[in-house]
Amino acid sequence: MAQTTFSIQTSGQGLYDFTREVASWVSAQKRDDALLTLFVRHTSASLLIQENADPEVQTDLRNYFHRLVPPSSDPSMDYLTHTYEGPDDMPAHIKAAMMPVSLSIPVSRGRMVLGTWQGIYLFEHRDAAHRREVAAHLA
Repeated sequence: MAQTTFSIQTSGQGLYDFTREVASWVSAQKRDDALLTLFVRHTSASLLIQENADPEVQTDLRNYFHRLVPPSSDPSMDYLTHTYEGPDDMPAHIKAAMMPVSLSIPVSRGRMVLGTWQGIYLFEHRDAAHRREVAAHLA
């Protein structure tokens, strides 16, 4: 068993690929077969396994979720009551409730069993820069 925490600096809403950092750590553990669990330690960010070949995928995902859950300043969101932390705060919580906050990834022969075009992303839902922590557990 091994554990670590990945620190991801964000610069606002968007998807942040940290596949290489995770792959490097998993490889260093020298485990043939295991299960990797990742868990984001925040209520306004999510984790996704998503395509890593075409950056338009990340752009489209960000735009889709912005349209699905606009800022609380949008008239369609006037029913929200948790607004004192800014117009992006409650929508960030809603997005995080809709998407995974943990991932399970099989490890075989010391490598994550990801598909050819799959990458691991932190999905930041807040406008401001944040330092996000993702806990990792390999067993």
